[in-house]
Amino acid sequence: MSIKLVDIDKYAGFCFGVTKAITSAENELSEFGSACCLGKIVHNQIEESRLEKLGLRTIGKNEMQTNPPSRMLIRAHGEPPSTYDDAKRLGIKIVDETCPVVLKLQGLIAKTYSENPDCTIVIFGKKGHAEVNGLVGQTDGKAIVISSLEEAESLNVEGKIALFSQTTADFQMYGQIADVLKNKHSDVEVHETVCGSVKNRVPRLKEFCANYDVVIFVSDEASSNGRMLFEVCRAINSRSYFVTDADDLQAELFSGASSVGISGATSTPSWLLDDVRSKCCKIMGDKI
Repeated sequence: MSIKLVDIDKYAGFCFGVTKAITSAENELSEFGSACCLGKIVHNQIEESRLEKLGLRTIGKNEMQTNPPSRMLIRAHGEPPSTYDDAKRLGIKIVDETCPVVLKLQGLIAKTYSENPDCTIVIFGKKGHAEVNGLVGQTDGKAIVISSLEEAESLNVEGKIALFSQTTADFQMYGQIADVLKNKHSDVEVHETVCGSVKNRVPRLKEFCANYDVVIFVSDEASSNGRMLFEVCRAINSRSYFVTDADDLQAELFSGASSVGISGATSTPSWLLDDVRSKCCKIMGDKI
């Protein structure tokens, strides 16, 4: 009987910022029996559903204005200054769980904006993403958001450019964006603002994926970080599969495989990775 290996990537699962926000939400729920979060606390519907069953309620900006809660959690993605101004005006107690890395970036962009009024601030990231909205808010909405090399090529501005990235952006693509802008413009200041834990995950994930016959990557479809990391998996191992939970697993995915590696996005909870591993073990066991 052959040995079947089913391993979980030790670097997979929640990043520090998400862990901090989830822990805060659980503490709020434990103390008050219910809690309110502005926007989805994490880009993983399964984890969000778990918290909703415990009493977490997700609200949007409109409900914040029309039916303000007494307390409100700010998720790891952060918010623009206007949100804090509105909360103060509405008498809402803020429980701020903005990721420290995002908070530092917000401060850096705000400082650059205030000290360099003639500088064009450019942010590489996903347009409309909660974190990016918070970053743009540090510039009174004047920052330019670009999401591709094509947009970098077509950017037409005068004077100095200060370039930043969303903390969960593809750092390799960010480097290419920076090169494009530096080739087109004479004065470009590039800030290294991709989160270290995200940046370091890429080489670690490449090494992990190369060691297994099949790689199962667990993430929500809405996670931009998850999509980026899955492409890393697929580039290294052609038998990489994107799943949202254990129900997505089918026996044919493991045909002829003796080893399976399981990884996930920074928004994927460890308990979900464990569930997927259990299902993989059952399928692989049935094949022995």
